[in-house]
Amino acid sequence: MLLSYISALAAVISVIRVNAGQIPVVNGVIGGVSNATASTSPADFKIAATTPGQLRVVENSGICETTPGVFQASGYGDLTSTKSIWFWYFAARNNPSTAPLALWFNGGPGSSSMIGLLQEHGPCRITNDSSSVTLNPHSWNNEANILYIDQPVGVGFSHGTLDVGTSQQAAADVWKFMQIFLNDSRFTSLQGRKLAIWTESYGGHYGPTFAAYFLSQNAAIDAGTVSGLKLNLQVLGVGDGLTETILIILLSHQVLFLVLKLRSQAREAAEIKPIQNCYNTNSNSVCSSAQSYCNNNILSPLAGVWDVYYVLTKNPDPYPPSISSYLNSIASQIGAETTWKETNSNVYSNFAATGDWMRNSRPNLETVINANVRTIVFDGDADYILNFDGVEAMVDALQTQFTAQYHNTQFQTYAVQGQTAGQFKNAGTFSYIRIYGAGHEVPAYEFGNLDRGQAAAQMFTQIMADQSLTST
Repeated sequence: MLLSYISALAAVISVIRVNAGQIPVVNGVIGGVSNATASTSPADFKIAATTPGQLRVVENSGICETTPGVFQASGYGDLTSTKSIWFWYFAARNNPSTAPLALWFNGGPGSSSMIGLLQEHGPCRITNDSSSVTLNPHSWNNEANILYIDQPVGVGFSHGTLDVGTSQQAAADVWKFMQIFLNDSRFTSLQGRKLAIWTESYGGHYGPTFAAYFLSQNAAIDAGTVSGLKLNLQVLGVGDGLTETILIILLSHQVLFLVLKLRSQAREAAEIKPIQNCYNTNSNSVCSSAQSYCNNNILSPLAGVWDVYYVLTKNPDPYPPSISSYLNSIASQIGAETTWKETNSNVYSNFAATGDWMRNSRPNLETVINANVRTIVFDGDADYILNFDGVEAMVDALQTQFTAQYHNTQFQTYAVQGQTAGQFKNAGTFSYIRIYGAGHEVPAYEFGNLDRGQAAAQMFTQIMADQSLTST
């Protein structure tokens, strides 16, 4: 699929116009690095009386989830008097008292998880005119309790001091939020319930880092060095994820060679060297410089005029529809206290300043897989920004207890109610799937006779039931 647009790409390789998406564009560069210094200034928000260590909640607003009898809650978890994380929770439509709890995180860094809720797999979907929502029959809350979280502070409806600039720092705040959430009387029944982390895009960093952090905190609680609730993490899902940047760059470079016939070993070594230096030094300045160099010289030039999130269309691609006006129109009804924006540029700049983008989160992913957490990596075959070639190269490079089994397993066709929808491999409690016809936001797309998100919903349901992927 990636090679299908190469001939057209060659003619426009020097031009870059990118529609709105999860990964910010800085000075015309996708994932670029600005000269601005990191910011700790509070995000703009209405003055509100915070309750540090507690939740502030609007229950059953009647917005989005309109299935009779299904509980929902939205509001803030106040980490401190100056840091408030926004959440929107939907109970499972079926058996909520026993259903597992799944957390959802979009990427950026700096982008809101309301993207996943309204454009992808939430109880409702935004309409094409962006004015309203319709009930989603393939919502991921059919069989699981779902918690959408805007993080770090400053992202989406979250507000307060912007002091997070690495995935590790973000993990600590999310863990603290979960302690607050699960100790609230409305949600104590979820304590000890099977917990899943599902992520997308920069979630290739977030997911493995958060999961590894949760496991380390559990161990520290057992050792008596940390006080808190253990989180019963049993599932990790990473979609179209930025996990090991050097492999994404290598695969993109191969495509660049096919387009322009410019590839040489010396050129490749020069462009990979900054990332390797980041890995070797773990220096903020070195890693930030690597991000700037690689995204200026490889990622952005290769994209051309094509939509980096769905390579079958040119920019501007109107799909998925914008959710900004809708979210801001219902903000007061759901308890939101700030103007919603898809991405907070200051939060993104904080991450760019540390070079977190270029750091390798594959070791954390390996740790989680080896801890017997059921893990799935999924990817849409029409995504460019985190294309399946790079993602599959990362998966092939994993060193886990299932590596040999994975390499000795052949891809199988993934079918949904008899309709071919992709190809997959299972190895132990690890699975990988490439979903046909899907862009960067896999559950937002349809393929063949299947509905939007139907293939992703089957994948989600099987993994959440602690099953390996299988065709139906």
